Amino acid sequence: MVFKKISIIGVGLMGASFAMAIKEKALAGKVCGYGRNENNLKRAKYKGIIDEYSLTIGEVGQGCDLLIFASPVGVFLELARGIAPYLSEGAIVSDMGSVKGQLVYDMEEAMPPGVSYVGAHPITGNDRSGLDAAVPDLFKDVNCILTPTNSTNDTALKTVSLLWQTLGCNIKTLTPEKHDEIFSAISHMPHIAAYALVNAIKIIDEEFLNFSGTGFLDTTRIAMSSPQMWIDICMLNKNAILKHLATYMEAINDIINSIRANDKDALCQQFDQARTLRLTLRKSRNELSNKE
Repeated sequence: MVFKKISIIGVGLMGASFAMAIKEKALAGKVCGYGRNENNLKRAKYKGIIDEYSLTIGEVGQGCDLLIFASPVGVFLELARGIAPYLSEGAIVSDMGSVKGQLVYDMEEAMPPGVSYVGAHPITGNDRSGLDAAVPDLFKDVNCILTPTNSTNDTALKTVSLLWQTLGCNIKTLTPEKHDEIFSAISHMPHIAAYALVNAIKIIDEEFLNFSGTGFLDTTRIAMSSPQMWIDICMLNKNAILKHLATYMEAINDIINSIRANDKDALCQQFDQARTLRLTLRKSRNELSNKE
């Protein structure tokens, strides 16, 4: 499986890492990047991460047989509608976005005849962002979620699945709706909680941060993620996020009430339940790693 030209919309952490992985596996004759920051694109070309770049959406779309969206999800649809007239019949469009839901159906509708869209979400990242944080093995041994619909072209789905497997991913399939329900709980909510925790310390006394240990640093590492990316995610997956945050606040309030009532038994039950579940997760991950 070798593509003639792969075009990548957004050459930051995810887009640049994807380009590096593609080049390492020799999966494309040419890798083209698109973005709004020409200096960033020049640096990516100088480093050999991409072969060419364009600041014009039409140019990057012309002649590509695979187009990957690696920009913030908030601009996916606008860019897709802009590039659609320039895509050739038979081209495949996919993405690395953290939100699916209605966006998948809107992206499908934006495609011209003969062009297939397949939603994808590799479950990986970094607390750093941007070109300098990119690494070619970012996608190795991680899950990649594909979100086909009844309209998804089977050949395109198989091609995208094989691509991510070639880059080292384990493929899982979910509906767009189920994807957003799951990841609003296990990804989006924890990021919001990390942002909120850091802001809470600032409100209490910012000087306290000077005494941070590994527990606080580990818990809040993801608060260093790109704010713009997470603003877009919150807006596009608002309903699921708000639903799960309400449950999170209930769990916090249960702990507050137990402490207020000096109810050690209730606290023990709450903490032990969480510890047991977390240990189970670690065990299952270790078993998976050993099998691989």
